[in-house]
Amino acid sequence: MKKLLILIFIFLFFSIPISVYAQPEKCPDVSDLEDVTVEGRAEFLKALETLIPLTYEKGELAEFYSDWKVITALPFPKTVGREKDEGYYGMAKNFCGKEVADKSWLARIYFPKWEGISASSLEGQIFVAKSKEKGWYVWFRYH
Repeated sequence: MKKLLILIFIFLFFSIPISVYAQPEKCPDVSDLEDVTVEGRAEFLKALETLIPLTYEKGELAEFYSDWKVITALPFPKTVGREKDEGYYGMAKNFCGKEVADKSWLARIYFPKWEGISASSLEGQIFVAKSKEKGWYVWFRYH
């Protein structure tokens, strides 16, 4: 029984993804970004319907990310004063500067298929901007 528990632990340790990136690969060019306003929320939510699957539904565990719900969808400046969101604004400013952060959105996503399996994979956070030329894109995935 003890050996079985150890094998299960080892399997879970190596099979459950922990996708934490310390920094974005490349910061957006602020001159290429459109300004953000809360009035653009409906358009942002529509863009997330494509961006979330493109960002999360990859590899062997893609099925765990196929069901999701948006918890937060706000321009970063609007996260100020929101306890669970404001820290990500600080991260965005630290990574790529205030100008980029102020033209970006936070999306916090709940993935119910991870319930009871992995607390760290249960929620994802992506930093999103809208390019004047290419439209919406994810410039950083935290979880």
